[in-house]
Amino acid sequence: MNAAVATSVFGVFMVATVALGLLAVRGRRGGGGLAEWSVGGRSLGTVFIWVLMAGEGYTSFSYLGAAGWGYNYGAPVLYVVAYMSCGYAVGYVVGPMLWAYARKHGLVGITDMVAHRFGRPWLGALVAVLATVFLLPYIQLQITGMGVVVSTISYGAISLNWAYFIAFAITTGFVVVSGLRGSAWVSVLKDLLVIVTLGFLAIYVPVHYFDGYGPFLDRLVTEKSEWLTFPGHGDSGLGQAWFITTSFLNSLTVVIFPTTVAGYLGAKNADVLRRNAMWLPAYNVLLFVPMLLGMAALFVVPGLVGAESNLALFKLVVDSLPAWSVGIIGVAAALSSIVPMAVFMLVIGTMWGRSVLSLVPRWERRQKGAAQLVVVVAGSLALLLTYTAPNTLVRLSLISYEGMAQLLPMVLLGLMWRRLTLLGAVSGLVVGVGVVCGFVFTENDPVWGVNAGIVALAANLAVALAVTYAGPGERDERPDDEVLARDEWEAPVGAA
Repeated sequence: MNAAVATSVFGVFMVATVALGLLAVRGRRGGGGLAEWSVGGRSLGTVFIWVLMAGEGYTSFSYLGAAGWGYNYGAPVLYVVAYMSCGYAVGYVVGPMLWAYARKHGLVGITDMVAHRFGRPWLGALVAVLATVFLLPYIQLQITGMGVVVSTISYGAISLNWAYFIAFAITTGFVVVSGLRGSAWVSVLKDLLVIVTLGFLAIYVPVHYFDGYGPFLDRLVTEKSEWLTFPGHGDSGLGQAWFITTSFLNSLTVVIFPTTVAGYLGAKNADVLRRNAMWLPAYNVLLFVPMLLGMAALFVVPGLVGAESNLALFKLVVDSLPAWSVGIIGVAAALSSIVPMAVFMLVIGTMWGRSVLSLVPRWERRQKGAAQLVVVVAGSLALLLTYTAPNTLVRLSLISYEGMAQLLPMVLLGLMWRRLTLLGAVSGLVVGVGVVCGFVFTENDPVWGVNAGIVALAANLAVALAVTYAGPGERDERPDDEVLARDEWEAPVGAA
């Protein structure tokens, strides 16, 4: 009976999700090209951009990983709140600059930007392939996370294999039809559920299990004080130096992450992005809830090890709440997988449709169709790996942010400093990716107590500058306004 009730609630909301996606694009199919599908026609206002970009911070990690990290380590998990909040501050400056550059030149993604900046279409294709390698693990992890949620809220009635397929089928169909605009509409529903469910759990769990926050926090300080200081519980190596370097690196990387850039480019003007950057940190307050509840689970469901620790929050929910409320919380967690997974898949499709397959003459005029085909292929590949090699991408997932960080010199420095040469940018990128992969795959991350990605980025930047200054200057007849990115406030009249 519990399984029937919870899954029925889940099913109703999934139907509503698909309906919202269809409603979002109603009346736009006839004239909807790649720009409409991938960046919402550059017409999304403050509310839609806010919920869409906030959605990237609330993935299945919020309900599973954040609670699991709180359960396993404690304080180090706070890096998530730190880097996202700092990233929004960086985005206040960078977001409008990238928006203005893309709007002026008719670009729809980060691969377009580097190809236009350096005047080399093949460079956009190279960046698309590299970014796909670092984004694909996120799709698999979201499929896995949503599958675990669906299986858990069904009280085991739905097997993990079927739950994985449900996650893939709903998200792939949704993103192919609705694009970025549909994701923004569904983000409104998702965010309402996230705020309500996390707000409820923040009150319910301490009161139900500990008679209030006072007794809970007192017990936490007394019995689990190790979880409240760096480097947290166990021999994790996640000390203050790791926390600072990871927060710094990720706060820079998040602003050029392809999914973040998709959100930037969907805005109808630069002021939407500035207002968005000021309001988004307030949403991060909710991230403290699953982190804290993960530590509460230490007393209620002790002894969880490995992947089981990611279920710490849901074990509290399933064991004590009625089935209908379990279903609603499961829907919030599932939508927290669907929305970011949809944006990840959409971005991969856009990058390949625009920068890779468009190099083939027969696909050049069918970029939207090519992008939608790539979405299906990428989702199918992630699903296949989920079934056949669930641990294959674990190490790649560790270097997703650290690897994507190696694009920082090519993208940000390149768009602000004309002197950076193509050879310098590519040389730095090769060195940076090589160094970070070497550290991670030899299990030396953190290295010397700091995030391996920032060591790789330092090497990347050093090589890029050295090659640029040592090599011959490149001739590019285009004026600065054509090559460099400028904030809309600083651009000459008519430039934006």
